[in-house]
Amino acid sequence: MVIVRDLVTSDEEGWLRVRRAALPFLPLVAGQVRHDLEHSLPQEHRRFLVAEEDGEMIATAEVGIAHDSPEPGQGYCNVHTHPERTGRGAGSLLAAAAEEHLAGVGASAVYAWVLDGPGSLEFARRRGYTRSRTAHFLRRDLVDGPPLPRRPPPDGVEVRSAADFAADPRPLFEADAETTADEPSDVPASLDDYAQWLDTTWRHPAFDHHLTSVVTVDGTVAAFSVGFTDGLSRYGSGMTGTRRAFRGRGLAKLAKTASLRRARALGCTEAFTGNDAGNGPMLAVNEALGYEICATEVRHVRTLG
Repeated sequence: MVIVRDLVTSDEEGWLRVRRAALPFLPLVAGQVRHDLEHSLPQEHRRFLVAEEDGEMIATAEVGIAHDSPEPGQGYCNVHTHPERTGRGAGSLLAAAAEEHLAGVGASAVYAWVLDGPGSLEFARRRGYTRSRTAHFLRRDLVDGPPLPRRPPPDGVEVRSAADFAADPRPLFEADAETTADEPSDVPASLDDYAQWLDTTWRHPAFDHHLTSVVTVDGTVAAFSVGFTDGLSRYGSGMTGTRRAFRGRGLAKLAKTASLRRARALGCTEAFTGNDAGNGPMLAVNEALGYEICATEVRHVRTLG
């Protein structure tokens, strides 16, 4: 029999096992689940749910309210089942528990990402979800892939790492807030709490200060590319962005190239990143850096109440 319960910190290994099997193109970092549990805000109403069968974790769900959205009541629920444990009803039980939780805390809508495949799309359709936007997972071979571009920074431009900002990371927060506000999304986000950003981004296990590249122009932070590894020879890119005043100068590509070079020097053999399908400029950057689409997911939405 399949049961659904809340995740506890001792479940992290099982959580990572299921997620890595369901999303092999999404590097996950040890310690991130514990960190997310410990730093969730009350207004997020965040829960991590797991489904077990005979004591084995076979599916997971992350659910909550997008508290940083200017539009209230925007919920999310992302369900992932181990590919060798599908057909047992775990996904449906998790989705039902998540939707009940969101309705109880005042959510008016719930957004969910599902892989672009017949089974996942039919699962969403049966539960009353409609298609919204599309995003891609991309992969790059760091060993046998095409050479990374070699472009010396122009005069006044410097490539640094986030570690160089350890004494005062606020300039990175300001850059992150500006680029996040412009990121294509069904649920726009607004970063305005520096203390929370320090807890949930700067100190997050998936924010590697040395792999994260920062491009400055005449000393001002202009672009950045967040980097991390999963400890299993795989590198992942988080947010890559350029501040509005500096766009169109190739600085995001410069930042991401530097991070990729550092990852390869550390022994990483694969690089993964994600890209909204409507973000043409970033897709062009990733294509120029040798990334290829390896999977696609489709966001769905359902109205509650």
